[in-house]
Amino acid sequence: MKKYDVLAIGELNVDLLISGLNSMPIVGREIIAEDSSIVLGSSTAITASWLAKLGLKVGIIGKVGKDAFADVVMEGLKANHIDTEHVIVDESIRTGLTISLSTAKDRALVTHMGSIEELTVENIDFSLLDQTKHIHVGSYFLQHRLRAGLPLLFAEAHKRGVTTSLDVGWDDTDNWDYGIADVLQATDIFLPNESEATRIAGKEDVQEALMELAKHAKQVVIKCGAEGASGVLGEKYVQLAGFKVIPVDTTGAGDSFNAGFIYGFLNGHGLEKSILYGNACGSINVTHIGGATAQVGLADVDRLLESRQAQN
Repeated sequence: MKKYDVLAIGELNVDLLISGLNSMPIVGREIIAEDSSIVLGSSTAITASWLAKLGLKVGIIGKVGKDAFADVVMEGLKANHIDTEHVIVDESIRTGLTISLSTAKDRALVTHMGSIEELTVENIDFSLLDQTKHIHVGSYFLQHRLRAGLPLLFAEAHKRGVTTSLDVGWDDTDNWDYGIADVLQATDIFLPNESEATRIAGKEDVQEALMELAKHAKQVVIKCGAEGASGVLGEKYVQLAGFKVIPVDTTGAGDSFNAGFIYGFLNGHGLEKSILYGNACGSINVTHIGGATAQVGLADVDRLLESRQAQN
């Protein structure tokens, strides 16, 4: 028996959520938000939180400072039943912060890096790979110090029979490379959104991007927001529409999709059903404020899937 179903590896930070905006801010003007909160953030941690909500055994490796934001991160992880034994506290750094400005339909992010970019592959005890079935890494482009070591980490995971998944996040340098093709060669599930996928692949069309990226990673799934997702595995191609819900906050929607898809994958479901789980988790996520704070579980996801079947 492995200690973990999933070991999440990556950035840790808090999210300052500014929600209920009617529009995005305009320079020189002030707008009013309906709500604000400081919660556990980070793509990797939000995916980990949703995986734990779905009933999987989850641990996380990351770095935080020794400050008030670190307390929010650690409390959030523990509240979501994630093992924090391997989180590194470094007094020389500040815990990262992302400000999420959210309307009902979209969001904009501003990030202070801090601890987000401090984790390196040298901080990871590779013997932990023997304690997990799967590893997941988010925010590839933000993690400047980790990404160089990811080809080695993922290749070593495969040697030990551990599957891998990768999400990338936005690249504010507009490089969209940094050796990502080397990582994808050892990636079982690649999970970009449509904007990220087209830029990485150098294609304008999502379908063309999907096929180009499938030359590298074993399985590619492109998230298209409310429109759902499309994926390819070998000769099999699947495109599924999203669920019809009334969105409140889109923070973490893609990360929760990741969790749903990984859950399906680890439970032996095929590409189509795994995308359904991803769409369901993403849809439920946007009906709550924040990516990791929703008090939901597998039963909620199954109910949404059953309602879709009933409608069909």
